Amino acid sequence: MFHIHVERTIEKDIDTVFEALSDHASYDQFPGVDRSVLVEQGQEDKNGKGALRIIGAGALELHERITDFKRPEKMHYRIEKSRPFPVDHRRGEITLHRVGNATRVIWISTGHIKLPLAGHLLDKVAQKQFSRAFDSVLKAIARR
Repeated sequence: MFHIHVERTIEKDIDTVFEALSDHASYDQFPGVDRSVLVEQGQEDKNGKGALRIIGAGALELHERITDFKRPEKMHYRIEKSRPFPVDHRRGEITLHRVGNATRVIWISTGHIKLPLAGHLLDKVAQKQFSRAFDSVLKAIARR
């Protein structure tokens, strides 16, 4: 099982940070992300609950469904499909908290790469790589 937990305080207001994290179609502006597409719009907000996005980084492609959305405090998601390997995604949460004029972001993702024998080894690699990727996204938002 992989467990990713990244926390960072960004010296920007919560609305700006939330917009950057929830604008699925612009994820390709983040380091390491080659493509990002909003495939289905959300029910009440274009990027909100029900939205389906595809995010690609090299050979990796993730189809993520937004499962909970409350502007500007939280966005939860679930990986419905992935390649080149299947993922049993249990939890994907991004929560934001006001800290004065800054924003504290907590990004958590847990799951398991479903490959016989190699899955547990790949979980460790995924945990390390995705932790770096999530932190990189937050650093990019801070630099904007």
